[in-house]
Amino acid sequence: MPKINFGKVVEDVITIKEFPLSTTKKILSNQTIVILGYGIQGRAQGLNLRDNKVNVIVGQRKNSNNWNKAIADGWIPNKTLFPLEQAQQKGDIIVYLLSDAGQKEYWPKLKPHLIAGKTLIFAHGFSIVYSKLTHVIPPKNIDVVVVAPKGSGLSLRQNYLDGNGLASAIAIHQDYSGNAKQTACAVGIAIGSPILYSADVKREVYGDLVGERGVLVGALAGLMEAQYQVLRKHGHTPSEAFNDTVEELTQGLMRLVGERGMDYLLANISTTAQRGALDWKETFKKATLPVFEDLYKKVANGTEAQIVLDKNSARDYRKKLDRELEKVEKSEIWQAGSKVRSLRPKKSAYPD
Repeated sequence: MPKINFGKVVEDVITIKEFPLSTTKKILSNQTIVILGYGIQGRAQGLNLRDNKVNVIVGQRKNSNNWNKAIADGWIPNKTLFPLEQAQQKGDIIVYLLSDAGQKEYWPKLKPHLIAGKTLIFAHGFSIVYSKLTHVIPPKNIDVVVVAPKGSGLSLRQNYLDGNGLASAIAIHQDYSGNAKQTACAVGIAIGSPILYSADVKREVYGDLVGERGVLVGALAGLMEAQYQVLRKHGHTPSEAFNDTVEELTQGLMRLVGERGMDYLLANISTTAQRGALDWKETFKKATLPVFEDLYKKVANGTEAQIVLDKNSARDYRKKLDRELEKVEKSEIWQAGSKVRSLRPKKSAYPD
Protein backbone atom coordinates (compact mmCIF):
# COMPACT_ATOMS: atom_id res chain seq x y z
CA MET A 1 0.00 0.00 0.00
CA PRO A 2 1.58 3.33 -1.07
CA LYS A 3 2.44 5.88 1.58
CA ILE A 4 1.89 9.47 0.46
CA ASN A 5 3.80 12.18 2.30
CA PHE A 6 1.73 15.31 2.91
CA GLY A 7 4.47 17.22 4.70
CA LYS A 8 4.22 16.27 8.38
CA VAL A 9 1.51 13.68 7.73
CA VAL A 10 1.95 10.37 5.91
CA GLU A 11 -1.23 8.76 4.61
CA ASP A 12 -2.20 5.41 3.11
CA VAL A 13 -3.55 5.69 -0.43
CA ILE A 14 -4.70 2.79 -2.59
CA THR A 15 -4.92 3.23 -6.36
CA ILE A 16 -6.19 1.12 -9.21
CA LYS A 17 -2.56 0.42 -10.16
CA GLU A 18 -2.00 -1.62 -6.99
CA PHE A 19 -5.60 -2.86 -6.82
CA PRO A 20 -6.66 -3.42 -10.45
CA LEU A 21 -10.18 -4.14 -11.59
CA SER A 22 -9.18 -7.77 -12.23
CA THR A 23 -8.38 -8.15 -8.53
CA THR A 24 -11.65 -6.48 -7.61
CA LYS A 25 -13.65 -8.88 -9.78
CA LYS A 26 -11.88 -11.86 -8.28
CA ILE A 27 -12.67 -10.74 -4.72
CA LEU A 28 -16.31 -10.01 -5.56
CA SER A 29 -16.85 -12.94 -7.94
CA ASN A 30 -18.88 -15.09 -5.55
CA GLN A 31 -20.74 -12.26 -3.87
CA THR A 32 -23.88 -10.32 -4.67
CA ILE A 33 -23.89 -6.60 -4.01
CA VAL A 34 -27.22 -5.01 -3.16
CA ILE A 35 -27.71 -1.29 -3.69
CA LEU A 36 -30.45 -0.21 -1.28
CA GLY A 37 -31.85 3.06 -2.57
CA TYR A 38 -31.75 4.19 -6.21
CA GLY A 39 -31.26 7.90 -5.58
CA ILE A 40 -28.50 9.96 -7.17
CA GLN A 41 -25.69 8.09 -5.41
CA GLY A 42 -27.38 4.69 -5.67
CA ARG A 43 -27.98 5.07 -9.39
CA ALA A 44 -24.35 6.03 -10.06
CA GLN A 45 -22.86 3.24 -7.98
CA GLY A 46 -25.28 0.65 -9.34
CA LEU A 47 -24.64 1.52 -12.98
CA ASN A 48 -20.86 1.66 -12.50
CA LEU A 49 -20.87 -1.74 -10.78
CA ARG A 50 -23.01 -3.20 -13.56
CA ASP A 51 -20.76 -1.73 -16.24
CA ASN A 52 -17.78 -3.30 -14.47
CA LYS A 53 -19.59 -6.66 -14.69
CA VAL A 54 -19.93 -7.14 -10.96
CA ASN A 55 -22.93 -9.11 -9.68
CA VAL A 56 -25.21 -6.31 -8.48
CA ILE A 57 -28.94 -5.88 -7.85
CA VAL A 58 -31.00 -2.88 -6.78
CA GLY A 59 -33.48 -2.52 -3.95
CA GLN A 60 -35.96 0.33 -4.18
CA ARG A 61 -39.46 1.14 -2.98
CA LYS A 62 -41.77 -0.36 -5.59
CA ASN A 63 -43.59 1.98 -8.00
CA SER A 64 -41.75 5.05 -6.70
CA ASN A 65 -40.17 7.56 -9.07
CA ASN A 66 -36.76 5.97 -8.51
CA TRP A 67 -38.21 2.50 -9.14
CA ASN A 68 -39.35 3.73 -12.57
CA LYS A 69 -35.95 5.36 -13.17
CA ALA A 70 -34.28 2.04 -12.42
CA ILE A 71 -36.47 0.27 -14.97
CA ALA A 72 -35.65 2.96 -17.52
CA ASP A 73 -31.96 2.30 -16.82
CA GLY A 74 -32.37 -1.36 -17.67
CA TRP A 75 -32.80 -2.95 -14.25
CA ILE A 76 -35.30 -5.79 -14.53
CA PRO A 77 -38.03 -6.31 -11.89
CA ASN A 78 -37.71 -9.66 -10.06
CA LYS A 79 -34.33 -10.24 -11.68
CA THR A 80 -32.03 -7.32 -10.91
CA LEU A 81 -34.57 -4.95 -9.32
CA PHE A 82 -36.53 -5.78 -6.17
CA PRO A 83 -38.48 -4.06 -3.42
CA LEU A 84 -36.20 -3.14 -0.51
CA GLU A 85 -37.38 -5.98 1.73
CA GLN A 86 -36.65 -8.63 -0.92
CA ALA A 87 -33.39 -7.16 -2.15
CA GLN A 88 -31.79 -7.00 1.29
CA GLN A 89 -32.18 -10.76 1.70
CA LYS A 90 -30.30 -11.51 -1.52
CA GLY A 91 -27.07 -9.66 -0.82
CA ASP A 92 -23.73 -10.63 0.66
CA ILE A 93 -22.65 -6.97 0.53
CA ILE A 94 -25.34 -4.39 1.27
CA VAL A 95 -24.65 -0.80 0.24
CA TYR A 96 -27.04 1.30 2.32
CA LEU A 97 -27.83 4.36 0.21
CA LEU A 98 -31.15 5.61 1.51
CA SER A 99 -31.11 9.20 2.74
CA ASP A 100 -29.80 9.70 6.28
CA ALA A 101 -33.33 10.19 7.58
CA GLY A 102 -34.47 7.24 5.46
CA GLN A 103 -31.75 5.03 6.94
CA LYS A 104 -32.98 5.79 10.44
CA GLU A 105 -36.57 5.01 9.50
CA TYR A 106 -35.82 1.79 7.61
CA TRP A 107 -33.16 0.40 9.96
CA PRO A 108 -35.52 -1.83 12.05
CA LYS A 109 -36.46 -3.66 8.83
CA LEU A 110 -32.88 -4.10 7.65
CA LYS A 111 -31.12 -5.08 10.88
CA PRO A 112 -32.67 -8.59 11.24
CA HIS A 113 -31.25 -9.55 7.85
CA LEU A 114 -27.68 -8.52 8.71
CA ILE A 115 -26.57 -12.03 9.61
CA ALA A 116 -23.06 -13.21 10.37
CA GLY A 117 -20.58 -12.80 7.53
CA LYS A 118 -22.37 -10.05 5.65
CA THR A 119 -20.85 -6.67 4.86
CA LEU A 120 -22.70 -3.40 5.36
CA ILE A 121 -21.39 -0.42 3.42
CA PHE A 122 -22.25 3.23 3.90
CA ALA A 123 -21.39 5.98 1.42
CA HIS A 124 -21.42 8.38 4.36
CA GLY A 125 -21.01 7.37 7.99
CA PHE A 126 -23.69 9.73 9.33
CA SER A 127 -25.97 7.01 10.69
CA ILE A 128 -23.27 5.16 12.66
CA VAL A 129 -21.43 8.25 13.91
CA TYR A 130 -24.67 9.77 15.21
CA SER A 131 -26.06 6.43 16.37
CA LYS A 132 -27.52 8.01 19.53
CA LEU A 133 -29.83 9.99 17.25
CA THR A 134 -30.41 7.42 14.49
CA HIS A 135 -30.32 4.19 16.58
CA VAL A 136 -28.37 2.60 13.72
CA ILE A 137 -26.13 0.14 15.60
CA PRO A 138 -24.94 -2.75 13.40
CA PRO A 139 -24.64 -6.30 14.78
CA LYS A 140 -21.12 -7.17 15.97
CA ASN A 141 -20.78 -10.22 13.69
CA ILE A 142 -20.68 -8.37 10.36
CA ASP A 143 -18.19 -6.12 8.60
CA VAL A 144 -19.14 -2.44 8.50
CA VAL A 145 -17.24 -0.03 6.25
CA VAL A 146 -17.58 3.37 4.67
CA VAL A 147 -16.82 3.90 0.99
CA ALA A 148 -17.43 7.61 0.45
CA PRO A 149 -17.11 9.09 -3.06
CA LYS A 150 -15.68 12.60 -2.94
CA GLY A 151 -18.45 14.14 -5.00
CA SER A 152 -22.07 13.73 -5.98
CA GLY A 153 -23.48 10.66 -7.68
CA LEU A 154 -23.76 12.67 -10.88
CA SER A 155 -20.01 13.38 -10.76
CA LEU A 156 -19.21 9.75 -9.91
CA ARG A 157 -21.14 8.49 -12.92
CA GLN A 158 -19.95 11.12 -15.39
CA ASN A 159 -16.30 10.83 -14.35
CA TYR A 160 -16.55 7.05 -14.71
CA LEU A 161 -18.00 7.41 -18.21
CA ASP A 162 -15.22 9.88 -19.06
CA GLY A 163 -12.67 7.29 -17.97
CA ASN A 164 -11.28 9.31 -15.06
CA GLY A 165 -13.28 8.12 -12.08
CA LEU A 166 -13.73 9.96 -8.79
CA ALA A 167 -11.73 9.40 -5.61
CA SER A 168 -13.34 7.87 -2.51
CA ALA A 169 -12.46 7.74 1.16
CA ILE A 170 -12.61 4.32 2.82
CA ALA A 171 -12.95 3.74 6.55
CA ILE A 172 -13.42 0.61 8.65
CA HIS A 173 -16.03 0.67 11.42
CA GLN A 174 -16.07 -3.10 12.14
CA ASP A 175 -13.73 -5.79 10.82
CA TYR A 176 -15.42 -9.00 11.93
CA SER A 177 -14.08 -11.13 9.06
CA GLY A 178 -10.57 -9.74 8.98
CA ASN A 179 -11.13 -8.84 5.31
CA ALA A 180 -13.18 -5.65 5.69
CA LYS A 181 -10.54 -3.40 4.13
CA GLN A 182 -10.09 -5.73 1.16
CA THR A 183 -13.85 -5.65 0.56
CA ALA A 184 -13.95 -1.86 0.92
CA CYS A 185 -11.14 -1.48 -1.62
CA ALA A 186 -12.78 -3.89 -4.07
CA VAL A 187 -16.14 -2.13 -3.90
CA GLY A 188 -14.48 1.30 -4.05
CA ILE A 189 -12.61 0.44 -7.24
CA ALA A 190 -15.71 -1.19 -8.75
CA ILE A 191 -18.00 1.80 -8.15
CA GLY A 192 -15.64 4.01 -10.14
CA SER A 193 -13.03 5.25 -7.66
CA PRO A 194 -9.48 4.66 -8.96
CA ILE A 195 -8.03 6.42 -5.89
CA LEU A 196 -8.95 5.38 -2.33
CA TYR A 197 -7.85 7.43 0.68
CA SER A 198 -7.77 5.67 4.05
CA ALA A 199 -9.90 7.63 6.49
CA ASP A 200 -11.39 7.67 9.97
CA VAL A 201 -15.17 7.16 10.09
CA LYS A 202 -15.86 10.10 12.40
CA ARG A 203 -13.53 12.50 10.59
CA GLU A 204 -15.05 11.52 7.25
CA VAL A 205 -18.51 12.45 8.50
CA TYR A 206 -17.42 15.67 10.19
CA GLY A 207 -15.43 16.78 7.15
CA ASP A 208 -18.27 15.94 4.79
CA LEU A 209 -20.88 17.86 6.77
CA VAL A 210 -18.61 20.88 7.24
CA GLY A 211 -17.69 20.83 3.55
CA GLU A 212 -21.30 20.66 2.36
CA ARG A 213 -22.32 23.55 4.59
CA GLY A 214 -19.09 25.41 3.89
CA VAL A 215 -16.92 25.84 0.82
CA LEU A 216 -18.49 23.09 -1.29
CA VAL A 217 -22.06 24.38 -1.30
CA GLY A 218 -23.35 26.59 1.51
CA ALA A 219 -20.55 29.16 1.74
CA LEU A 220 -20.08 29.17 -2.02
CA ALA A 221 -23.77 29.88 -2.64
CA GLY A 222 -23.81 32.59 0.02
CA LEU A 223 -20.68 34.31 -1.32
CA MET A 224 -22.06 34.26 -4.85
CA GLU A 225 -25.36 35.79 -3.77
CA ALA A 226 -23.62 38.47 -1.69
CA GLN A 227 -21.25 39.58 -4.47
CA TYR A 228 -24.01 39.50 -7.09
CA GLN A 229 -26.24 41.62 -4.85
CA VAL A 230 -23.54 44.24 -4.32
CA LEU A 231 -22.76 44.48 -8.03
CA ARG A 232 -26.45 44.86 -8.92
CA LYS A 233 -26.91 47.47 -6.20
CA HIS A 234 -24.19 49.54 -7.81
CA GLY A 235 -25.72 49.46 -11.29
CA HIS A 236 -24.18 46.40 -12.92
CA THR A 237 -26.51 44.56 -15.29
CA PRO A 238 -27.60 40.97 -14.49
CA SER A 239 -25.25 39.51 -17.11
CA GLU A 240 -22.33 41.62 -15.88
CA ALA A 241 -22.94 40.65 -12.26
CA PHE A 242 -23.40 36.96 -13.10
CA ASN A 243 -20.37 36.74 -15.39
CA ASP A 244 -18.09 38.44 -12.86
CA THR A 245 -19.43 36.33 -9.99
CA VAL A 246 -20.18 32.85 -11.36
CA GLU A 247 -19.39 32.34 -15.02
CA GLU A 248 -15.76 33.38 -14.84
CA LEU A 249 -15.28 31.21 -11.74
CA THR A 250 -16.92 28.04 -13.04
CA GLN A 251 -15.91 28.20 -16.70
CA GLY A 252 -12.32 29.27 -16.26
CA LEU A 253 -10.72 29.68 -12.88
CA MET A 254 -11.92 26.58 -11.04
CA ARG A 255 -10.82 24.37 -13.89
CA LEU A 256 -7.29 25.67 -13.39
CA VAL A 257 -7.51 25.21 -9.63
CA GLY A 258 -8.73 21.65 -10.11
CA GLU A 259 -5.99 20.81 -12.58
CA ARG A 260 -3.03 22.69 -11.08
CA GLY A 261 -3.98 24.23 -7.72
CA MET A 262 -4.62 27.72 -6.34
CA ASP A 263 -0.87 28.41 -6.31
CA TYR A 264 -0.80 27.87 -10.07
CA LEU A 265 -3.84 30.07 -10.59
CA LEU A 266 -2.35 32.92 -8.57
CA ALA A 267 0.88 32.68 -10.54
CA ASN A 268 -0.94 32.81 -13.87
CA ILE A 269 -3.39 35.69 -13.65
CA SER A 270 -2.86 39.37 -14.29
CA THR A 271 -0.78 41.34 -11.82
CA THR A 272 -3.88 43.37 -10.94
CA ALA A 273 -5.84 40.19 -10.16
CA GLN A 274 -2.88 38.80 -8.23
CA ARG A 275 -2.68 41.89 -6.05
CA GLY A 276 -6.40 41.83 -5.35
CA ALA A 277 -6.40 38.14 -4.46
CA LEU A 278 -3.37 38.31 -2.17
CA ASP A 279 -4.51 41.52 -0.46
CA TRP A 280 -8.10 40.38 0.17
CA LYS A 281 -7.55 36.69 0.86
CA GLU A 282 -6.68 37.24 4.51
CA THR A 283 -9.64 39.57 5.01
CA PHE A 284 -12.08 36.88 3.87
CA LYS A 285 -10.20 34.23 5.85
CA LYS A 286 -10.34 36.30 9.04
CA ALA A 287 -14.04 37.04 8.54
CA THR A 288 -15.03 33.42 7.95
CA LEU A 289 -12.80 31.54 10.41
CA PRO A 290 -15.23 32.13 13.32
CA VAL A 291 -18.09 30.91 11.13
CA PHE A 292 -16.25 27.70 10.28
CA GLU A 293 -15.29 27.15 13.93
CA ASP A 294 -18.95 27.49 14.92
CA LEU A 295 -19.98 25.19 12.08
CA TYR A 296 -17.49 22.49 13.10
CA LYS A 297 -18.65 22.70 16.71
CA LYS A 298 -22.27 22.17 15.67
CA VAL A 299 -21.31 19.24 13.44
CA ALA A 300 -19.25 17.61 16.19
CA ASN A 301 -21.85 18.02 18.94
CA GLY A 302 -24.67 16.63 16.79
CA THR A 303 -26.65 19.85 16.36
CA GLU A 304 -26.48 19.69 12.57
CA ALA A 305 -27.29 15.98 12.54
CA GLN A 306 -30.40 16.59 14.65
CA ILE A 307 -31.53 19.36 12.29
CA VAL A 308 -31.12 17.03 9.29
CA LEU A 309 -33.10 14.23 10.91
CA ASP A 310 -35.85 16.50 12.22
CA LYS A 311 -36.39 18.39 8.98
CA ASN A 312 -36.02 15.45 6.62
CA SER A 313 -38.38 13.31 8.68
CA ALA A 314 -41.19 15.87 8.74
CA ARG A 315 -44.28 14.81 6.78
CA ASP A 316 -44.41 18.11 4.89
CA TYR A 317 -40.65 18.25 4.27
CA ARG A 318 -40.88 17.68 0.52
CA LYS A 319 -43.32 20.57 0.09
CA LYS A 320 -41.15 22.88 2.18
CA LEU A 321 -38.03 21.79 0.33
CA ASP A 322 -39.67 22.40 -3.03
CA ARG A 323 -40.57 25.93 -1.91
CA GLU A 324 -37.00 26.59 -0.77
CA LEU A 325 -35.54 25.28 -4.02
CA GLU A 326 -38.09 27.23 -6.07
CA LYS A 327 -37.04 30.41 -4.28
CA VAL A 328 -33.42 29.78 -5.28
CA GLU A 329 -34.41 28.92 -8.84
CA LYS A 330 -36.46 32.09 -9.24
CA SER A 331 -33.88 34.40 -7.68
CA GLU A 332 -32.43 36.90 -10.13
CA ILE A 333 -28.88 35.55 -9.97
CA TRP A 334 -29.89 32.07 -11.14
CA GLN A 335 -32.43 33.36 -13.63
CA ALA A 336 -29.58 35.41 -15.11
CA GLY A 337 -27.42 32.30 -14.98
CA SER A 338 -29.95 30.30 -16.98
CA LYS A 339 -29.91 32.91 -19.72
CA VAL A 340 -26.11 33.18 -19.74
CA ARG A 341 -25.73 29.39 -19.96
CA SER A 342 -28.19 29.27 -22.85
CA LEU A 343 -25.74 31.39 -24.85
CA ARG A 344 -22.91 28.88 -24.52
CA PRO A 345 -22.20 27.01 -27.78
CA LYS A 346 -23.88 23.62 -27.92
CA LYS A 347 -20.96 22.31 -29.96
CA SER A 348 -17.57 23.59 -30.99
CA ALA A 349 -17.78 27.34 -31.61
CA TYR A 350 -14.63 27.16 -33.72
CA PRO A 351 -14.94 24.15 -36.02
CA ASP A 352 -11.97 23.10 -38.12
